[in-house]
Amino acid sequence: MPRDLSGADALLRDVFGYDAFRPGQGEIVDAVANGADVLAIMPTGGGKSLCFQLPALMRPGLTVVISPLIALMRDQVRGLREAGVAAGALTSGNTPEENDAVFDALHAGDLKLLYLAPERLASGGTARLLAQSDVHLIAVDEAHCVSQWGHDFRPDYLRIGALRRELDVPVAAFTATADEETRAEIIERLFPGTAPQVFLRGFDRPNIHLAFAPKDSPRKQILTYAAARKGQSGIVYCGTRAKTETLAQALRAEGHAARAYHGGMEAEDRRAVETAFAQEDGLIVVATVAFGMGVDKPDIRWVAHADLPKSIEAYYQEIGRAGRDGGPAETLTLYGADDIRLRRAQIDEGLASAERRGADHGRLNALLGLAEAQSCRRATLLGYFGETLEAPCGHCDLCDRPPETFDGTEAVRKALSAALRTGEHFGAGHLIDILRGNDTDKVRQRRHDQLPTFGVGKDLSQSQWQGVFRQIMGFDLMRPDPERHGALVMTDRALPILKGQEAIRLRRDVVDRRAVRAQPKALVSEEDAPLLSALKAKRRALAEAASVPAYVIFNDRTLIEMAETRPQSLDDMAGISGVGAKKLDRYGADFLAVIAGEAEALHPARRKLAGRAAGSLYDRLLEAQAALVRGPDGTDKPLSCSASQLAKIAEARPGSDDALARYLDDKRHERFAAAFLDVLTDAA
Repeated sequence: MPRDLSGADALLRDVFGYDAFRPGQGEIVDAVANGADVLAIMPTGGGKSLCFQLPALMRPGLTVVISPLIALMRDQVRGLREAGVAAGALTSGNTPEENDAVFDALHAGDLKLLYLAPERLASGGTARLLAQSDVHLIAVDEAHCVSQWGHDFRPDYLRIGALRRELDVPVAAFTATADEETRAEIIERLFPGTAPQVFLRGFDRPNIHLAFAPKDSPRKQILTYAAARKGQSGIVYCGTRAKTETLAQALRAEGHAARAYHGGMEAEDRRAVETAFAQEDGLIVVATVAFGMGVDKPDIRWVAHADLPKSIEAYYQEIGRAGRDGGPAETLTLYGADDIRLRRAQIDEGLASAERRGADHGRLNALLGLAEAQSCRRATLLGYFGETLEAPCGHCDLCDRPPETFDGTEAVRKALSAALRTGEHFGAGHLIDILRGNDTDKVRQRRHDQLPTFGVGKDLSQSQWQGVFRQIMGFDLMRPDPERHGALVMTDRALPILKGQEAIRLRRDVVDRRAVRAQPKALVSEEDAPLLSALKAKRRALAEAASVPAYVIFNDRTLIEMAETRPQSLDDMAGISGVGAKKLDRYGADFLAVIAGEAEALHPARRKLAGRAAGSLYDRLLEAQAALVRGPDGTDKPLSCSASQLAKIAEARPGSDDALARYLDDKRHERFAAAFLDVLTDAA
């Protein structure tokens, strides 16, 4: 049913096409719109952008948005313009003509949102320009970039505090990844001397399926995973630049559209990949973490890690790029002992303080605990962020197939003993040879075949021992020592197990190709799939014609709702989530033609009222008019009101004869006033 809207609700519906806020959005929008300083930590895909875009339309003057990547800014500006919002960006990627258009709009006072990269703040000209531009709010996207310890640190983010003082306006800062330490640093840098309202929203993304798997022919694992999701947009994260190239090539050889992306590429080549990923359906980008923050594509259906991420926060942020439209999405993370050794070495060999290295090891430990979890992964992940899950999620690999475990206490004690008896100077490979009683040259040369531990582990196979050592490192019972060329050294955590004071259960590594779901969940039913494909084809054609990413037209979630509900009129179409007034006017008829065969012919004045109470009132006024076109007896000269007249009456709802007379000349007032007032009175 059409409904009248006011304030934030009206803008949410008419501009952005949504009937309701997502959980937690409404109160953040209210706080920002009311001029409060705000720090909001929201999950990736939780709708952060709306929390500053909507208040920008509610507040007077200009909102300046500090955003870290050109691609992200350009996509958001395109999306806002498609929705009818006056937005612009000043970036190094602009043409002179684009910059001139933004400057002209600024000087004319026509812009509501201006996007800037933080590096622009280093220019005195930018500060002078903003001082003259009636700025009423600064919004900071990806606010964790202000943290000097974060891997996304951008030094120019430190200039935002000075800009805030100079303009004397409120700041609204948003991020998806901020532990307690980073939150404190954001507040110190962006809100010195003030206490912002802090909104910490739930970290759960229930639409994302979580899965980990030990490496076992990892290239084949990735190719198998991608094959089951052919035609869906995905990201594969790799630990090295070289691997992105070789894996992208392997995917192309299997018939996938795949592109590599890493920091060693020319800037122009990186931009070409970013543009292709935004605009094409079904492209796979194989990337290092250089392909990160600027990914704003809402319909990424899967994210795979070919190598272990550096921390649990990095993992959360990277998988969070999937399913931002709320639709089903899947993830797979591969890991092995070599990954753990590499990540430990990167921390230990870094230049950070001992305290910081300890914190980084803790973050890695949390990720390894998630990788080696023996029950619901989502519960483990949310537990790290201080949230609890009342019951297993039913939407992770461990809920799908609970792992087989065994009492690993004795195996762990044997492994620890072998390391200690060899002076903690060797890695897992040599220790496994000792435990299994393998008569190698290295074992004999060091007389390790004379140790009490030689051959005590023959009950486990080579691969089983590799699984034991991987879990030993995963539980941080032993660490590779960079000063001893990666030799495994026991940690204090292992002492209670070595002394027989604690027991430990390990997962049994079972090579089971079914452990990772071969077939993803379908986006729509088999019956609706052909229509969804047709709608996507129409979207692609319109996007190519407008030179914008496909999701700027409509995202997948909106097309799925169209395919499932099959709206038969523009009024029906206006009720689809994501279809705002501007997009309805611009694209509604095109998509309705795909669904219903042909679009209804509505006058533009009526089309603008689609989905609103004024729309149905317009229709009733039109009916009343039709009965009187030739007068009450049907014998008079034809007379009618224009569509724009009827639209104005439907919107204004005049409640008296005098008020109605302002919209009608004498002839039309005489013929239609009484009938129109009856309609207006009934609708009141």
